[in-house]
Amino acid sequence: MTSHFATLGGQRFHYLAWGPSDAPVMLLLHGFPEYSGAWADLVPHLSGRYRCIAPDQRGYGQSWAPPEVSAYGAGALVGDMCALLDHVAPGQAVTVVGHDWGAAVAYALAIREPSRVARLIVLNGVHPAPFQRALAAGGAQSQASQYIEALRTDGSEDRLAENDFEGLMRLFSAHMDLTWMTPEKTAAYKAEWARPDRLRGMINWYRASPLRVAKPGEPITDLPEMPPEKLRVAMPHLLIWGDKDTALLPESLKHLESYAPCLTVKHIPDADHWICHQQPRKVATLINDWMRYEADRPS
Repeated sequence: MTSHFATLGGQRFHYLAWGPSDAPVMLLLHGFPEYSGAWADLVPHLSGRYRCIAPDQRGYGQSWAPPEVSAYGAGALVGDMCALLDHVAPGQAVTVVGHDWGAAVAYALAIREPSRVARLIVLNGVHPAPFQRALAAGGAQSQASQYIEALRTDGSEDRLAENDFEGLMRLFSAHMDLTWMTPEKTAAYKAEWARPDRLRGMINWYRASPLRVAKPGEPITDLPEMPPEKLRVAMPHLLIWGDKDTALLPESLKHLESYAPCLTVKHIPDADHWICHQQPRKVATLINDWMRYEADRPS
């Protein structure tokens, strides 16, 4: 593993890299409340074949963390990754892997800049259209996502940081298996969260998002149209899903295939939202097998 800094759009960004410098690039996008180092469990099983690039996304880790909510719109987040790809893989279409919020950026990149994405791999993450419908339905996903509204309130970052990040650690677990979180990893996460303005930057992703969350039992009925032809994921797409996830529920995947015509779905029954940490070898095997299949499949 090597650590790098790059100036992207006039701002400083940090990323980690694993694997041969001449291998095909795989861009790995973390979610909340993680950082580039969150991929350390998975990449040893991938970096023999790929050049794995894992950035601290805007607001996280050692990358730029502007304080304004307006700085965290989807266009800015996608622009960061386009600039990073110009830096590490100019002129290439790469494999993009996203988890949680990283999956949101990966989907947006695939939809807005399809020439940059050869293949899309999502690990317990959601396409914006099916997820918005599930959030608006007032059912189980709406109930599970009420924390989003709490995070959007003023001062939530300060409350999460109290008592040595007690609230953030509680949100991290969310009734899921955190036995992989060793004392060493806990210390590393807290060191990243404690960087100036980082926790505000991380929360600003939620504040800037246009997603609407219904109150339980009170569905939102005036959603805009979300036509598949405008939100299509045209490239080969692998979704790996830990079935014990309590934050993202199966209803958030409903009709995903209408947006992703080249979709493959693989389930891991004994994993939850933190699938990359709990089952890294299994996840890597599914990725490697699918990548070989796609490479060998006739055009």
